[in-house]
Amino acid sequence: MTMPTPPARHWSGPVFGLLLAALVIASFASLPLHFGAFFTLDAVNSVGEFLGGFAPPELGPGFLTKTAIATAETLAMSALGTLLAVVAGLALAIPAAGRFGRPLRAGVRVLLNVLRSIPELVWASVLLIAAGLGPFPGTLALGAHTAGVLGRLFADALENATPLPEQSLRTNGASPMAAFFYATLPQTLPQMLSYTLYRWENNIRAAAILGVVGAGGLGQMLKFHLSLFQMSKAATVILAMLLLVALVDAVSFGLRRLLTR
Repeated sequence: MTMPTPPARHWSGPVFGLLLAALVIASFASLPLHFGAFFTLDAVNSVGEFLGGFAPPELGPGFLTKTAIATAETLAMSALGTLLAVVAGLALAIPAAGRFGRPLRAGVRVLLNVLRSIPELVWASVLLIAAGLGPFPGTLALGAHTAGVLGRLFADALENATPLPEQSLRTNGASPMAAFFYATLPQTLPQMLSYTLYRWENNIRAAAILGVVGAGGLGQMLKFHLSLFQMSKAATVILAMLLLVALVDAVSFGLRRLLTR
């Protein structure tokens, strides 16, 4: 009776774990991390004094109206930027999924890498020079960066879709584009919508940050009032940011639940 051959050992897992542990240890050893400074009496007093300046928030009707307008502007920036990114991302995802040959696939994927490698703040800084201050360059900055992210995710989803339905339609005489829209795209559409909603959540936060460089919305208000040390007004803007993010998170969560049923 022959004994079963023991399975071959794969050293890639332990080696990867050791390399990761070495990287973590080297990171802690090379960075000047002073965790004890957070818990000194001076640090606690300074933080308490700083946070005390935010209370109570400014609740005057005029300022609340101004904050509501900036909140709507931030929401519009994120929504329109995400919509532009979905259109551009889907248009780039089709060739990036290899629909028009491998050379074009490689070129489009390089473009997607460039788009998503440049942060929104850098895009906004460049576009502010071209288009001036306001929400327009911020919206374009969100669209450019998010198009790179969604284009890559959409392309991967298309490549991972089951090819049999599309092949069956093409065998029965359907054109390649018709087979794609009726077989492959419906398979990946729920996943694409989930990616879109998740990126919309991220763009809400990014839109608030972009205002710091002059792209409008709540971020621009926050920078203005913090620079003048108007902490009570800055507290109102921060609360508006928190409420807006919580609202969008709740809406996005509900929509994702509907998509997965």
